[in-house]
Amino acid sequence: MEINFEEYTISTDRAIMDIVAIHDFLSNHSSWSKNIPFEKVQLSIDNSLNFGVFHNEKQIGFARVISDFSTIAYLGDIYILQEYRGKGLSKKLMDAIFVTP
Repeated sequence: MEINFEEYTISTDRAIMDIVAIHDFLSNHSSWSKNIPFEKVQLSIDNSLNFGVFHNEKQIGFARVISDFSTIAYLGDIYILQEYRGKGLSKKLMDAIFVTP
């Protein structure tokens, strides 16, 4: 799934996720995953439905859905980088997550 608007893109393409950037945010800037090892972030991405938010190909946001793809889903690791907040990007991200089949 890919949604383009203005100079932003939301994508579920795992191949374009910047795992280094995601790990940096989670391990250094989040309160819920401080110092999480890179390998754990990689494994969590490998086993989730991922949503990346990109500005001109730079990853600026992320969320992942952990699910059985039948009856239940959990939303986790949601963020938008500080300098991109206040632009409605988190709302666009949540809209994308809720409309994805």
